[in-house]
Amino acid sequence: MTLSTPFGALKQVDAGLLSVGYAEAGPADGPAVILLHGWPYDIHSFAEVTPLLAVAGYRVIVPFVRGYGTTRFLSDATARNGQQAAVAADVTALMDALGIDKAILAGFDWGARSADIVAALWPDRCRALVSVSGYLIGSQAANAAPLPPAAEYTWWYMYYFATERGWDGYDTYRREFSKLIWQLASPKWAFDDATFTRTAAAFDNPDHVAIVIHNYRWRLGLATGESRYDDLEQRLAAAPTIAVPTITLEGDANGAPHADPSAYAGKFTGKYEHRLIEGGVGHNLPQEAPHAFAQAVIDVDGF
Repeated sequence: MTLSTPFGALKQVDAGLLSVGYAEAGPADGPAVILLHGWPYDIHSFAEVTPLLAVAGYRVIVPFVRGYGTTRFLSDATARNGQQAAVAADVTALMDALGIDKAILAGFDWGARSADIVAALWPDRCRALVSVSGYLIGSQAANAAPLPPAAEYTWWYMYYFATERGWDGYDTYRREFSKLIWQLASPKWAFDDATFTRTAAAFDNPDHVAIVIHNYRWRLGLATGESRYDDLEQRLAAAPTIAVPTITLEGDANGAPHADPSAYAGKFTGKYEHRLIEGGVGHNLPQEAPHAFAQAVIDVDGF
């Protein structure tokens, strides 16, 4: 797959179960920052954040999550697994492959969850954390508890994905579906067609639909995970605290499901700050407010 990106030529490295496609910028000997995207987004959520951090002296790594862009499974026999522990383990595998012992981790949506997990389970690998929408570690047991109707309504796509019709529908209309999510999650973000199309190319990955569907089915207990991650999931089900220095962010116009900051502040036991980013900022915070996101990375490094 050939993708036109503002990052220049993309790189590729074998890391764990994957050949990971990623962008890199900044000095090779600078402190490492890994920027992690979510669904249905891609590395372009950090297209403006990356040069801001590179100029500040950071080595910036922006990988495609499994199922996106140029990231590929090394074996056809590997399960197309989207469970949280698997996606997070990809991050440490990438760090190992790139020779990065410790990094600042920063992300949103799936990416924030992965960053939270690495910070919680492997704090020696996480120098500091920036997490949009706070503490996103969950479990199948916790997800089994029903929410009030208004909250369930916001997760409509998760129930759609629970059906075979949803699998087929997302596969057939992945661009239309993703654009709708962008509009609902960021109702005040006036993105243009070119911006969306640039990211939508990442959804042509042959494993994209399988990974997305498995992620949401796993959350509801409708799909099994892999036994190799059982121990990690047991630890995550205990909702471990995060002790590394952390800044959490929230946009003032986030249309996606998200908790009030007061609900998760206690999960961060190290130096901690929460910031509300104003100005009609929605779910895709790093792309909608790149300067605020980059500043959070720089500031948390000084905690």
